[in-house]
Amino acid sequence: MHERIRDVVRAIPRGTVATYGDVAAVAGASTPRLVGRVLAEDGADLPWHRVLRASGIPAPHLVHRQLELLRAEGVLADGQRVDLKAHRWRPE
Repeated sequence: MHERIRDVVRAIPRGTVATYGDVAAVAGASTPRLVGRVLAEDGADLPWHRVLRASGIPAPHLVHRQLELLRAEGVLADGQRVDLKAHRWRPE
């Protein structure tokens, strides 16, 4: 499961975002919390910044860096919230 989650996060294209729940659903993980755990423990080499809470808001301890990385990819936020309708990744 760990590697499936990593593979899904790696597949999120530049300029798009996914929620922890989206990644969990695609990977077949039992809970979005597992996605967060994998990213926290083993996600430094992944585009972790493309994964957000269901509300479109980054985790508080990551907000500034995450929004900076997303802006560099053309993903803009209204305050601290990314518009999921405009930027959400839809895997085929």
